[in-house]
Amino acid sequence: MTVLPLFLRNSLAYDVALDGRSDSHLHGETRCMLIAFRFTQSKCPNQLVHTLKKETHPCSYTLQETGVFELRVKQQGEPSLVPPAEETPGGLYYLSNLDQNIAVIVQTVYCFKADDGAGNDGSSAGDVLRESLAKVLVPYYPLAGRLTISGEGKLVVDCTGEGAVFVEAEADCAMADIGGVTEPDPSVLGKLVYSVPGAKNILEMPLLAAQVTKFKCGGFVLGLAINHCMFDGVGAMQFVNSWGETARGLPLSLPPALDRAVLRARDPPQVAFPHHEFTQVTDDGDDDDEDSSPPHGDGEPLLHRSFRFTPATIARLKALVALEEEEGGRACTTFEALAGFVWSARTRALGMGASRRSKLLFAVDGRPRFSPPLPAGYFGNAIVLTSAACAAGELAASPRRAVRLVRGAVEAVTDAYMRSAVDYFEATRARPSLASTLLITAWSRLPFRAADFGWGPPAAYGPAALPEKEVALFLSCGEEGGGGVRVLLGLPAAAMAEFERLVEEVTAP
Repeated sequence: MTVLPLFLRNSLAYDVALDGRSDSHLHGETRCMLIAFRFTQSKCPNQLVHTLKKETHPCSYTLQETGVFELRVKQQGEPSLVPPAEETPGGLYYLSNLDQNIAVIVQTVYCFKADDGAGNDGSSAGDVLRESLAKVLVPYYPLAGRLTISGEGKLVVDCTGEGAVFVEAEADCAMADIGGVTEPDPSVLGKLVYSVPGAKNILEMPLLAAQVTKFKCGGFVLGLAINHCMFDGVGAMQFVNSWGETARGLPLSLPPALDRAVLRARDPPQVAFPHHEFTQVTDDGDDDDEDSSPPHGDGEPLLHRSFRFTPATIARLKALVALEEEEGGRACTTFEALAGFVWSARTRALGMGASRRSKLLFAVDGRPRFSPPLPAGYFGNAIVLTSAACAAGELAASPRRAVRLVRGAVEAVTDAYMRSAVDYFEATRARPSLASTLLITAWSRLPFRAADFGWGPPAAYGPAALPEKEVALFLSCGEEGGGGVRVLLGLPAAAMAEFERLVEEVTAP
């Protein structure tokens, strides 16, 4: 059997390991940050269909099995390859150390309604999107290549020009029947994103796969499966926006800056910070000590719920912590206030022992923080993980303490810190640990509505699957939905009930 590098053998991006065994036995440091961006299809039985049911609390939604609705999607013909419309450079394309850490497939969906006023339904969507994809792959030509392993044991792109995978399909219902997208139902949305049958690892998957599914109402859904090693959320939205501009016959407003060598590790590596984001939280206390007990509900099935935090609620959270009252302080940002609250409330809901340490991980966009800043349109991952940790008892008792720690973690991300993180991976090939950790993935500021292919902004958009147990996902409610942020996470039933109670304390009028 071929021996793959550690980042492939430990990646949770696949449901089957190379030797055919499940990867669920992995734990500790191998249950790394990668699962935050996994978003692969759920293995829900076909007869069990999840639908959204609004609870008594107006900001909470839960997913329930009802067996009422099952989406049927019929693929039209075989998947095809869409190569660049013109000849593009060949050879190996360099991926930085920030790309190596998150080589997993991200699945998203964009829902477009039929434009009845202009008589422009989704019947031509397949042709428009396929033709414009070929054109946009000329400036974004690495996406038409395939991943391979360099002599250093790292991922690189072989710019073969093979192309992206493109699939057309038809659904047997109206688009409204699939329910909400911001509270994803993987048994439904997973059918709207193409997955390569039998692929065992990312070397057997295309860097980009697109599926266009037409609905009886005239609308259509674009489902994308993109390897995160090619770009982060900001870069992905730049690509989707460029694709949309191409589909509308416009020049690219922000051409990609392809040179990733600006983020090469130094030689020799210069690690100047401890990088606690890679540290595994361990319990040094007595196993019989209740103060150091693990979270309640470990091993239980997860209940996923989505909570909307309106602008008024976010303002209330900021007022509760009031960091600007401290000497030299400033008002906290929306992310700081919400991340601190979710971290504190989740820790409390899980009933972690007071002396047990809890860790928070989240990514910070390094584009404006590098010195000099990365070029506009940087095509690649420019996010760097940062972390905070605290005793669970202190964290649960003081949301202000949690917010202060979040702020400190944000402010720690400087040019020197990020260069050190790049060098740390070069020297250690380490992966961040998710033991006793909450990983927040913030999509709330990504411009999803810029994805206009000629049918206007998407009516709905979001991930195609539910986050893992260590992950909380922040999504924008959009101005059309009254603004605010929607928080999606999964917890055991008892912990979810307590988390919802804590949310009600700050969201109730």
